Amino acid sequence: MTAGMDDSPWRSSERNGAGDAAFTLGVLAMVFVFVPIVGDLVAVPSALAAVVLGAVGIVRAEQGLATNPGKALSGALLGVLSAFITFVTVAAMGTFG
Repeated sequence: MTAGMDDSPWRSSERNGAGDAAFTLGVLAMVFVFVPIVGDLVAVPSALAAVVLGAVGIVRAEQGLATNPGKALSGALLGVLSAFITFVTVAAMGTFG
């Protein structure tokens, strides 16, 4: 008798990956906001990905599929904040990069 994938004790029914990734990318974006020259090239894509994955994580938490809505929300907010700081800095300097 073979056990199916759903019977495996190693598989979790929680889908926390999007929230965890959003938080990690949000922190990464916030760090790179303050790095000159290459920071904008890393911060903007990381921030956008953090916002999207944060939204996915929040929806999953509302559906009961994930257990980390705080991490997802924090990642999305860090992404929005870092994107805002980047765009304000670019506008103030008048250059990108």
